[in-house]
Amino acid sequence: MKKIVMTLAAMAGLAVSLAASPAFAWGALGHRTVAAIALENVKPATRAQIAALLRHQGELDTPECSAKTFEDAAVWPDCIKNKDERWRFAFMSSWHYHDQPVCGTFDLKNDCRDGNCVTAQIDRNARLLADRKLAPAMRLEALILVTHFVGDVHQPLHVGENADQGGNKVDSGYGDVPGFNLHSVWDGLLAERAVSSANPPLVRRYSAEEKARLATGKTEDWARESWEISRDVIYPAAYGGKLPCDVKDAKATWNEAAIEAAIPIVDQRIEQAGLRLAKMLDEALG
Repeated sequence: MKKIVMTLAAMAGLAVSLAASPAFAWGALGHRTVAAIALENVKPATRAQIAALLRHQGELDTPECSAKTFEDAAVWPDCIKNKDERWRFAFMSSWHYHDQPVCGTFDLKNDCRDGNCVTAQIDRNARLLADRKLAPAMRLEALILVTHFVGDVHQPLHVGENADQGGNKVDSGYGDVPGFNLHSVWDGLLAERAVSSANPPLVRRYSAEEKARLATGKTEDWARESWEISRDVIYPAAYGGKLPCDVKDAKATWNEAAIEAAIPIVDQRIEQAGLRLAKMLDEALG
């Protein structure tokens, strides 16, 4: 498998920047890839509707955060964070995740007060996007948010967690390089390595058989998958095969073997997000 080469100095610098950053699921490259997969696999009529809505991006009046392209729109909710009070509703941090304890049970009724969680916001914005009575600018907002949030819910640590903000409070190295946290490892480093090394490329036209296998389920199913990956793969890999509730004062590690084992999972989650988003957009816009 192709590997991305990075100097220790560069990785150390990246470690500082990621450790100081808020949680962005998949980072810019991951979100852009999800959007690009979706755009490549929607029906032509849906693609035309997306293009028509994007022509209203000037009405957002956010020149520092463009939504001229669908890939730009996918990262807009992270770009606008802390930059413009008018859009506070769009970057409420709780809209980007739906915490479920890996040492507890999966129950989406918990931790979603007043619909302020990613699963509720996916469904809400899909309904707004489908409502042709709304002004185009409002439907563009819904398109942007549903695109971003579908990416978010497929990042396992935006659902599974252990009272640690989805791994943000868990110090972790990346291979031999210290200074990261568990969430940033999955958001950025793993995603970039997985996307860049994927063969075949993740952004392509998928076959009907692939779509039938990957573009499955509803919002709750996608969240449950992320929780199960966090519970069964991520936390045990970080804590020597155990869940964090069974470990005391242990520091997380993410060695090369864990990196290699995680790459196919990251690739699949990004593929699933892109194809499921495409299906959702076809239903709302086609």
